[in-house]
Amino acid sequence: MEHSSPSRRPAQLEAFGRLLDVLERLRAECPWDRKQTMSSLRHLTIEETYELSDAILRHDLPDVKKELGDVMLHLVFYAKIASETGQFDIADVLNAQCEKLIHRHPHIYGDVQVQSEEDVKRNWEQLKLQEKGNHSVLGGVPVSLPALVKAMRIQEKARGAGFDWERKEQVWDKVQEELQEFAAEFRDGDITDPARAAGEFGDLLFSLVNFARFAGINPEEALEQTNRKFMSRFRYLETEVARTGRPLADLTLAEMDRYWEEAKKLPLGSPDEHSVK
Repeated sequence: MEHSSPSRRPAQLEAFGRLLDVLERLRAECPWDRKQTMSSLRHLTIEETYELSDAILRHDLPDVKKELGDVMLHLVFYAKIASETGQFDIADVLNAQCEKLIHRHPHIYGDVQVQSEEDVKRNWEQLKLQEKGNHSVLGGVPVSLPALVKAMRIQEKARGAGFDWERKEQVWDKVQEELQEFAAEFRDGDITDPARAAGEFGDLLFSLVNFARFAGINPEEALEQTNRKFMSRFRYLETEVARTGRPLADLTLAEMDRYWEEAKKLPLGSPDEHSVK
């Protein structure tokens, strides 16, 4: 495994110190920066985090570097705001993080023995639960997480407590069971009880997330890849139809499907999928 060269450490520390110095001046002299609070930065931080996520999914390393800088600025900004009221500063943040990492890696910094990644994850969740004093294993799941990500985290935490399926075949059987229960809510193609159907659909999604976890698939990333694939192919359809001069709404489904099949033959990211020539 490669590690950062010790010879780079002074340059890294200098760069981090430069960021602190720049923010210090901006906070003192720039009207916009001076006005910011943790609450006002929150939605911007979420936006920057999603932009970083997008860059990672695109495998665009120059953009990842840029977005990492934006996220880093926000992290330092929160610490700066807290330091102004004597709550904590960036040194407190970083030292606390180091102590937490050391405590949660007893197989590295202590004498605990582990055999696999699963052992590490299980120890992590147990130590986390002890630290926070939660009465529930699920107490550490953020309420505001998107539902798909939350389902994954709930299942991971339950697994850390030993509550999980033994084999993925059992999970697949559960998916089939939930699919049948959802299908039972339809009569002649219509939903008889919308509220109950929604509940069964939620159960089906939860079971699919569970199976994805057993299969080593991140459901959030998988769905996002499908979203991007659909958008790419639909843009190709729009582009090709625009060349004919006909409004998209005038095409029949059969005509649209012909363009869709053409788009499926193109590699994702092909220029032909995205722009009108």
